[in-house]
Amino acid sequence: MPDAKASWSRDANLHLTLKFLGEIPQVSVPDISTAASRAVTGLAPFSVHVEHTRVFPEHGKPRVLWIGINDLSGKLVELHTRLEDEAAQTGFAREGRRFQPHLTLARLRQPRHARTLADAHQQIKFETVSIAVSELLVIRSELSNEGSKYTVISQHPLRG
Repeated sequence: MPDAKASWSRDANLHLTLKFLGEIPQVSVPDISTAASRAVTGLAPFSVHVEHTRVFPEHGKPRVLWIGINDLSGKLVELHTRLEDEAAQTGFAREGRRFQPHLTLARLRQPRHARTLADAHQQIKFETVSIAVSELLVIRSELSNEGSKYTVISQHPLRG
């Protein structure tokens, strides 16, 4: 790998974010859990495909290496839209950016060699992997010197 300064995600911390809330008051946690519960109502489990490497931003200095998610069935976008709608009804702001489902592999911390690493990342080829989506989790993220620590606040199974 090119000698670039990057913070790599641990395997156990890989996740697909449907809605990032940032810091919210403790009293709002039950509200987002309720919104998540309503968002999954009537949705059956589905599959998505992990299938390509990319970087954010597309142009300019790369800051994030990621793997893309292909939502062939449209069910992931439906779940995202439902969560956005339910969260908005509860008072949470809608996301202004287009939903780009992905798994973050690394954050590039310095520009030196970042483009070389990003180019190498984008050249990686692998077979498409199908992953079952069977639940929506509300997760608390705490940043520390050892990396992010994730705690599940509530689980919302897709039952259809």
